[in-house]
Amino acid sequence: MKRTKTIIVLTLIVVVFGAALYYLWQKNQEDPVTYTTDVASEQTITVKTVATGSIVPKDEVLIKSNISGVVEEIFIEAGEYVNAGDLIAKIRVIPNVSSLTNAKANINSNNTALQTAQINLQTQQASYDRQLALFDKGVISANDFEAVKNTYLQAKQSVEQAKINVTSARQNYDIIKTGTTSGLGNIAQTQVRATVSGMVLDVPVKEGNQVIEANNFNEGTSIASLADVKKMIFEGKVDESEVGKIKEGLPLEITVGAIENKKFDAILDYIAPKGVAENGAIQFEIKGTLQKIDSTFIRAGLSANASIILDKAEKVLAIKEALVQYDSETKDPFVEIETSDQKFERKDLELGISDGIFVEIKSGVTKDDKIKVWNQIQGVPKYAQNN
Repeated sequence: MKRTKTIIVLTLIVVVFGAALYYLWQKNQEDPVTYTTDVASEQTITVKTVATGSIVPKDEVLIKSNISGVVEEIFIEAGEYVNAGDLIAKIRVIPNVSSLTNAKANINSNNTALQTAQINLQTQQASYDRQLALFDKGVISANDFEAVKNTYLQAKQSVEQAKINVTSARQNYDIIKTGTTSGLGNIAQTQVRATVSGMVLDVPVKEGNQVIEANNFNEGTSIASLADVKKMIFEGKVDESEVGKIKEGLPLEITVGAIENKKFDAILDYIAPKGVAENGAIQFEIKGTLQKIDSTFIRAGLSANASIILDKAEKVLAIKEALVQYDSETKDPFVEIETSDQKFERKDLELGISDGIFVEIKSGVTKDDKIKVWNQIQGVPKYAQNN
């Protein structure tokens, strides 16, 4: 029995020893890891964040009617250029019965006042003539005559003012009834004219539509919207996590989805002081004025993306960020430089800006240094395995 156990133990020892020898032999047959190398190169590194939005006119003017009524005729179409003062539309007035009645009553009231003033003037005229004859004969004093004369002149002035009031009341009646009156000419309220020069972006009304006048209590109905399409801005939003990185005056690169292979330069000139909650995140509105777009027509409302350039280093020495290692204790960056065949030496680095792919090297390596690709499997760099 003891002999059998001894044999079993010895057999196990031999098997384990043999397996160990075979494993070591297999490992010895594997090719040793050979590290590849990379070199630094000259790069332009741009650090940026992206905002989504659209292209809109810098100044869009809404043309509204100064009188309520019905659109009788429209003289423009969207896409046309108009100059300030050009006729846009004509409004047919639908008079308000109450206002018309009050205006007519005002005419009657002023006619009555005119008749009263004329009767008073006749009375004062007769008194003045009598007093003038007596004054010429020396019967009354100059002071008495001056008092009568002043009363007569005041009566005459009252008649003139009453005539003006009657004319004004009649014009007011005509305006309420028809929207215009004699003597207004081109400033007739039934004619809607452009207040600025520019392209017609939209005509939201049609002939036959009712419109409401613009006043202190109502914005009024928009007849058309005009804008200078050579002065466009990017209007978008950035997330609260990015708004702290940007500031007014930063350059923007605008790409418009509908215009391929073209970028537009812009300047960030507005960041909203207050954010708005959208889809669970706080968004801040930004605006940037587009530069030099004279040769390209950009339609208002096109969607666009703005790359906000936070930092930029042109033609600097850089390496792939994947080549950089960090000390486990100090967290200082370094690379390994090949000194001879598959022999490497550590070199500490001073880094600049990074775009996530390349990182600027301020000191530590040169263009001629061969940098170890340390994060590789079987000779293939990790950053190249998915390419």
